[in-house]
Amino acid sequence: MTHPNLHGGRPGDGCTGACCLKISDLSVTIGESTILHDVNLHLHCGEICALIGPNGAGKSTLFRAILGQIPHGGSITFELAGGTHIGPRIGYVPQTPTFGPGDPVSVFDLFSVSVSRYPVFLPTPKALRHRVEHCLERVHGEALIDKRVGALSGGELQRVLLAMALEPLPRILILDEPMSGVDIEGMKLLMDMLDDIRSHYDLSILISTHDFSMLERYADKVLLLKHTVLRSGPPDVVLSSPEFNAAFHLNEGRGPVS
Repeated sequence: MTHPNLHGGRPGDGCTGACCLKISDLSVTIGESTILHDVNLHLHCGEICALIGPNGAGKSTLFRAILGQIPHGGSITFELAGGTHIGPRIGYVPQTPTFGPGDPVSVFDLFSVSVSRYPVFLPTPKALRHRVEHCLERVHGEALIDKRVGALSGGELQRVLLAMALEPLPRILILDEPMSGVDIEGMKLLMDMLDDIRSHYDLSILISTHDFSMLERYADKVLLLKHTVLRSGPPDVVLSSPEFNAAFHLNEGRGPVS
């Protein structure tokens, strides 16, 4: 476990004996608009960091910068235990895509085109099917392999997308609003899986969410973002902070006013 900086600020340099993700003084400018500035984050492997903030705060922009999809100022580095800097493999779960109920594509079809170039209209090699089954086992989804993607529930689709993001195994896992369209039981199942995955594979996990009910149970730290870091630290500290109340225009309580 880390000793989080409760007020955001510049991440520390000491990571002896642990791998970590460091984001320092990150900024993103598009045209004449500054989307992000002075963003700092220090996250060790095996930790879950929840990224929260109002709509338009720059959460997806931060993810795109980490993924290398847009130019940015500042630095993003991943450091192995012992101080070696590498370009990390990143797994990404996007906001839930929409599939029509009549779409004929199966989970196996969707998964196989992401891990293999073998044409899906030809007879399936046993080795490829076994590989997909093994990947789905990581998220307890092997029973979904022949189900049509359009017939999946929100929670089932998130499990499939998560399995795809874990093949090959990344060092950083990013999930953009995975709770959208998922019921309470599905949320708990997803967070239990992420909790198990981060422990088993020693991943850094970044997850954006508008649902704060499970943060204190699962997140090691929370980053409150509104174009810059307003507050970071343990969930209870961030969720009870005046910065949180101001960001979501709250007078009291912990949930956004409808």
